[in-house]
Parts: sequence; C-alpha cells; structure tokens
Amino acid sequence: MTLFRISKIQFLRERQYYAGRVPYERPCARRVIESSREPTMSQPGFACRPPPDVETDDCLQEYTYLFNPDILKGKTAFITGGGSGIGFRIAEILMRHGCQTVIASRNLQRVTEAAKKLSSATGQKCLPLTLDVRQPQAIMAAVDESLKQFEKVDILVNNAAGNFLCPASALSFNGYKTVIEIDTLGTFNVSKVLYEKCLRANGGVIVNITATLSYKGQALQMHAGTAKAAIDAMTKHLAVEWGPDGIRVNSIAPGPILGTEGMRRLASPQAESSNVYQEIPLQRAGNKTEIAHSVLYLASPLSSYVTGTTLVVDGGSWMTTRNDFPALLDFWTTELKRDK
Repeated sequence: MTLFRISKIQFLRERQYYAGRVPYERPCARRVIESSREPTMSQPGFACRPPPDVETDDCLQEYTYLFNPDILKGKTAFITGGGSGIGFRIAEILMRHGCQTVIASRNLQRVTEAAKKLSSATGQKCLPLTLDVRQPQAIMAAVDESLKQFEKVDILVNNAAGNFLCPASALSFNGYKTVIEIDTLGTFNVSKVLYEKCLRANGGVIVNITATLSYKGQALQMHAGTAKAAIDAMTKHLAVEWGPDGIRVNSIAPGPILGTEGMRRLASPQAESSNVYQEIPLQRAGNKTEIAHSVLYLASPLSSYVTGTTLVVDGGSWMTTRNDFPALLDFWTTELKRDK
C-alpha cells in the first residue's frame, strides 16, 4: 500500500487554502512504499521470478521460506501420486511447513524411496503406501493404515493421473475409459473414502490437480481434457455439499511444468526450445515448487474463505499458446511410426 505523509502544519495550511483564507501552493507529499524497505521486493521482476527447483525427483538443496515454517504444524496430508514429479514436490513443501504426509502410488518401491528422501530432508514423518485409485477397497485399506499411523488426515491432494497424446479418432474405448477411471473416478473415490472416514467429522481441505486442456479444446488431449473438466465440476459440487462440514475443496490447473512426466512424454520437440516459451505471457515454463506453493496456499489458513474454485498456475499459457491440430497430428503420426 502507498502512503502519503503530510505534516500537521501542511494540513492546516491546506484547510485554510480550501476555505479561501490564504493563498497556498501544496508541496509534493512524500511517498512511502512500505515494500521498498525489503531489498528483494525492490528488484525488477521480483513478482515473476521462479523459486529454485530441481528437475529430478530429489529434494531441494536450499529453501527460502515465504510462509511461516509452522503454518501446517500438526497437520497430516494424504497425497496420491506423491512419489514423483509434482506430487513429490508438493509433499516436500508441505513437510517443510510442519506437515506429516502419506504418499500413495501404484509403485511401492518408488514411494518408499521418495519417503526416505522426504523425511531426511525435512525431519517430518512420511508414510509410503501402495494404492490404485480405481479400487475403493484398496483406498479404504490405505486410509485405515494412515489413520492408524497419524490418527487423522487434514489435507487431501488428488494428484494421481494418466495421460498420453492421441487424436480422438484413434483413441481406443479402453484408453479413454482408463484415463477417466484414474483421473475422474480416482479423484471421487479417494475424496469419498476420506470424507467418510475422517473429513466429515473433523473438517479439512481437498486440493485437486487438474489442467487447462478443456479451456480451448486442446488437440490430442480430448480424453484428459474431459477427465480434468469433470474434476473441476466435481470440485464445485463437493465445495457446496461439504462446506457445511468445514471442508474446503479447490483445484489447481498447472501449465507447462519442468521436471514432470507430462513435459517428458507429452511435449513436442518444439516445446523444448525456449522460443515456444515466448508465446507464454511470463516468457517461461513453470517449475514444481511453484505448483507446490500454490497447494500450500490452498491447504493453509491463508485461504480460509476460498472454496469451489480453480487456481490456474500456468503463466497465462493457455490463453496464448497455439493449438495447431494439423501440426500436432503430424507430430503424433511421426512418433507413432518411430515407436513401431
């Protein structure tokens, strides 16, 4: 906020001037910008500068706190797809802020190794569990194990997802079904089990990781776009119905994020060139820490009056990047021939 400081004498002289009693030319008030006292805030472009990150599934070598380090002290988070990529970094950032975590994935070895790294770097407990979000019975068993270990779960991050590039005309019935089952049904399954076993009685936060694919009908992504759009709708419905139970439900829609399976598997070769990023308003790709910080905000009391909405964290990319179906179809055809 910008403040203007005017002395008492100046104030009195101005009052007399406007009353028509004395001629007076008002001197310039002294602008005081409180944020300018912070050196980092006065640097050009500070608002768009990304935090440090590593592209591998390893913990950050250094971390600068922007939030209170104890903002999630005593809380427990259940994170699906928490063994790698965005899910791994979300777990790390929440744990760095006092949160214990459960990371669940179909690959037990991956989440076990990830849990060791996370606990070593943060000093917080991390429980690795094997889980297929398409199977309600497996979810119930995983939640029971989590409650046995931590007694309660306060935060759910639905991050498990499946995706690949494919035009709708070539998409198999089973391929479409699989993506819907993992993304949409998986989000509902885990949310419902945790609601019944813990959140309904204690309240809490649900954060769903979605996407901007449906916003402009992204080519080769009909399956994932419809699955994620359904989750955005589910977010609103659950926010309305579960709000009276003290549960906030929101979504985060990431853009192109470095160091993720999505960038490695789904991005065309041109996306690896910095020229493509010039189409994005912020002129760059995002990183996993930026998504984790967004989850931290929505999971914390700082967003206590935020529910039923989708936070887009994409640097503005969905509004400006090309959606060239012929070019993307040529890329898909070339990759298909190469795989054969």
